[in-house]
Amino acid sequence: QLQLVESGGGLVQPGGSLRLSCTASGLPLDKYAIGWFRQAPGKEREAVSCISKLASRTYYADSSKGRFAVSKDNVQNRVELLINNLEVEDTGTYYCAANGRGFSDVQALCLMPSLFEIWGQGTQVTVSS
Repeated sequence: QLQLVESGGGLVQPGGSLRLSCTASGLPLDKYAIGWFRQAPGKEREAVSCISKLASRTYYADSSKGRFAVSKDNVQNRVELLINNLEVEDTGTYYCAANGRGFSDVQALCLMPSLFEIWGQGTQVTVSS
């Protein structure tokens, strides 16, 4: 059974950077596409970025383009999300999730969180001065 653990969140000033990690255990990560999602207080969960199982395709939500970068290391069994130039609006709990059903359309997958069968517990990101 694949398990995911997020880390790297924290309190950051606007304009700062964070590198979030999603570490997998239990099964090889190269069988799973990974998505990053976030949920701000009082708001619905939204997709941030997704990466295919072999890391050949990525998707970024419009709000993530230019400041977010997702990477996947199937040897280390880890996915990272680098967030630059953090904004107050980036505040929220960030979750990584895994889909092992072989979807090739990463964008379509990212827009349907219900397709992800395994979720981590989340890591809190707070952007404040």
